[in-house]
Amino acid sequence: MAIIKPFKALRPQAQLAKQIASKPYDVLNSQEAKVETQGNPNSFLHITKSEIDLPESVDIHDQQVYEKAKENLEAFVKRELLFREAKECYYIYQLIMNGRSQTGLVGVSSVDDYENDIIKKHEFTRPEKEQDRINHIKTSGAQTGNVFLAYRSHEGIDALIEKWKAAKSPVYDFTADDNIQHTIWIVNDEKAVEEIATLFEKEVPCTYIADGHHRAASAAKVRKAIGSDAKEGANYFLTTLFPSNQLYIMDYNRLAKDLNGLSAADFLKQLEQKFEVAPATSAVHPAGLHEFGMYLAGTWYKLTSKPGTYTEDPIGILDVSVLQNNVLDELLGISDPRTDKRIDFVGGIRGLGELEKRVNGGEWAVAFSLYPVSIDQLFAIADTGNVMPPKSTWFEPKLRDGLLTHLIYE
Repeated sequence: MAIIKPFKALRPQAQLAKQIASKPYDVLNSQEAKVETQGNPNSFLHITKSEIDLPESVDIHDQQVYEKAKENLEAFVKRELLFREAKECYYIYQLIMNGRSQTGLVGVSSVDDYENDIIKKHEFTRPEKEQDRINHIKTSGAQTGNVFLAYRSHEGIDALIEKWKAAKSPVYDFTADDNIQHTIWIVNDEKAVEEIATLFEKEVPCTYIADGHHRAASAAKVRKAIGSDAKEGANYFLTTLFPSNQLYIMDYNRLAKDLNGLSAADFLKQLEQKFEVAPATSAVHPAGLHEFGMYLAGTWYKLTSKPGTYTEDPIGILDVSVLQNNVLDELLGISDPRTDKRIDFVGGIRGLGELEKRVNGGEWAVAFSLYPVSIDQLFAIADTGNVMPPKSTWFEPKLRDGLLTHLIYE
């Protein structure tokens, strides 16, 4: 059964929460982070994207970047922008986006559960992204990025969380610049804390990584690297757990750098063997399973899978698998999307205009829009021990970094 523990969060002074809270480190590149932090020296991006405070000549994976993150974190504490909770607590985190609300429980989950598959995975990770977080956690001593976990909805847990929300005032409540509202309550009553832990231990047999495979894997590898000197904090990692009936998955789209030596005309001809290909007058948002959009040479196309391009098993039926097997691998020679530099991934929150922009810029040759994976598909794949192709799911809204941080050396 799932082990969820309270913890002593490092968190902002209430009046500074909106300034400090930042978008997750992995949804912004360095240049975007610099723009985001202009005029705001209190942004948590100075810790999660600390290369913004170093010369551009410094590689973003250089040890100087991680040392700067540690320096900036210590400075935030010294300036009393952040403080450590006096006792172990749970936290309730509600997000509202476009009128749709979802509420999760923040605690720390067991690294042992991760390694023993009580925390289930549905994706492999990319080695260079893992190593980046390993270096960041080891050097800073902090898990600054939240792992987004899902569990099958449970009426008792839902009722307990809603009761606490109704009875207590939030410690943080603000609307960020992207119009997403973030509200956090502290659960510091010992009876309530014990009741939450017991409910999960008795009623939730497993949890599922929805977003944050790299952060979870890195936490486990950091503990292993520390070895016998590891403090208790390293045995757990920062997680927010959401019931499955509140989650929203968006599309996660693909870009390929080149056409593997094919001309655009030849590529289209090859596609017609596996797909019905029809030019479109505007960007294509797939309307259902086995339908794709493609942007090539200034034109959008609608692709519809022909029989034989997919199977009925949990992995083979996914559109990310259909695209990977029949196009990216077979036609473009991108056999390992985890490591191949000729592929990139664009979350649906950026819109299809981002795909057009990047292809029109000349760095990428073709883009594909996909129909989103469902939460039931995710659970089915994880339960059977299978994995999706990387970057198959994009969850929105995103949790903000900096509101709740877990320290591993204490």
